[in-house]
Amino acid sequence: YCIIEVNARLSRSSALASKATGYPLAFVAAKLVLGIPLTDVQNAVTKKTQACFEPSLDYIVTKIPRWDMTKFEGVSTQIGSAMKSVGEVMGIGRTMEESFQKAIRMVDPSNKGFYPRFKFTKEELEEELSVPTDRRIHAIAQALYEKTFTVEEIHDMTKIDQWFLRRCESVVKTWDRVSQVSLDQMPNDLMKEAKMNGFSDIQISQGVKDGASEDEVRTKRKSAGIIPKAKQIDTLAAEFPADTNYLYMTYHGSEDDVDSANGGVIVLGSGAYRIGSSIEFDWCGVSAIRALRGMGYYATMVNYNPETVSTDYDECDRLYFEELSRERVLDIYEVDRSDGVVVSVGGQIPNGLAIPLDKAGVKILGTPAAMIDNAEDRKKFSCALDEIGVQQPRWSELSNLDSALAFANDVGYPVLVRPSYV
Repeated sequence: YCIIEVNARLSRSSALASKATGYPLAFVAAKLVLGIPLTDVQNAVTKKTQACFEPSLDYIVTKIPRWDMTKFEGVSTQIGSAMKSVGEVMGIGRTMEESFQKAIRMVDPSNKGFYPRFKFTKEELEEELSVPTDRRIHAIAQALYEKTFTVEEIHDMTKIDQWFLRRCESVVKTWDRVSQVSLDQMPNDLMKEAKMNGFSDIQISQGVKDGASEDEVRTKRKSAGIIPKAKQIDTLAAEFPADTNYLYMTYHGSEDDVDSANGGVIVLGSGAYRIGSSIEFDWCGVSAIRALRGMGYYATMVNYNPETVSTDYDECDRLYFEELSRERVLDIYEVDRSDGVVVSVGGQIPNGLAIPLDKAGVKILGTPAAMIDNAEDRKKFSCALDEIGVQQPRWSELSNLDSALAFANDVGYPVLVRPSYV
């Protein structure tokens, strides 16, 4: 064997490639360096075949970087060859549409999916399409949803291959059909099509005529038997038997690849790295998983960050490389008949799910959801301090720059600016 490259830094790409295929590149490379041939290295996923094969995939993986450039004033948002992303996500599905919409929601939970997020003028839209920035995908969404430009015109401006643009167009066509009916009128085949194309229950609830709630959509699709199935990432496209706990959920399956866990504890990971939330939360999640396993509990991790130790399938009893959303956690909680969910070790994203999951009947382990809310909500926390007679600095809830400057001038500097629920 020949050494092609030595990279003296942590490579996100090799971690993503390993987790996208299930083939442990670093592990196999270490064996080769020690002089062990591929024929003697066991495939750690199947536990039945050797490592001397090319991974075969029966799913689609979509990687999207996370940029935090809006946190800095005056920074160029243009994307080129320089590394500007602070993290990344990996969405897994059976089609481009399904994995793509998953990944868009993963990179920022405030994203609905492939849907317009900003309101560009036509001139701004042309600029966003012509010059790559972190907002380009939202510009493509606006152009297709509002029918401002055709696929061919978007291709001419972006130079993105039409195959990918046609997949985006497929999502929009499904949305157009959904928006023409009420939830009661929606046929089951359209509900199934929407779910197979990666639409969340919230997206569908906001898309149907006359509106609906997320729970109403969930109830309707479950009554129609439209439920996601758990599929294995086995490196061999199910061509050989596999003994793996590395899973994702899809609406393109007819049966689960694994039996229900019948209990155990779910730990929610931290999602994508971002400025202010990084490896410290991954350490917390991994430590929780190890502690649970040490105490004899069946431990399941839900996370979607390929850079993390928590998404190493051998760290837990079951790994779902999935969205950290109310909908998906409920799906996993119900199918595995879990004993409870730990939300307090993954940072802001799982913390924000505490109240919605608690209201949905999920057993929250550790700090109760109401107490998490009392600590996170500034007004509730301030009232609690007043009740027990603990002093606190003057503070105010502010929503614009003028009121913030007025408050700062009134109380005097230095002042601390901090949002709730971070």
